[in-house]
Amino acid sequence: MGDTPASQISEAMDRLWQKFRPQMTERVATLRAAAAKLASRACLTQEEQSNAAADAHKLAGVLGTFGLKEGTELAREAEGLLEGSLDASPATVKRLSSIAEQLNAMVVSRG
Repeated sequence: MGDTPASQISEAMDRLWQKFRPQMTERVATLRAAAAKLASRACLTQEEQSNAAADAHKLAGVLGTFGLKEGTELAREAEGLLEGSLDASPATVKRLSSIAEQLNAMVVSRG
């Protein structure tokens, strides 16, 4: 372990990441499942849509804390796509799928 305050903070953040990574992985999985269902031309139930929007919101709130500012921005965009009346156009579905995959890659690569 490092002796400097900066290294201590970094180590503490790494421990927190490891603790909360399973929750973030589950939230990304919710977004991926919603995108996959829409891509198959199936409709999301209101509950599925609400859960996906809530998980996107939670991801937006936490990813920046761990230095993933782009992840926060992507999660906010996903939340916006999932809120209210869902536009299930091919372009929207493609964008949501892309966001979900990018978020998944970020969470996986952060380790």
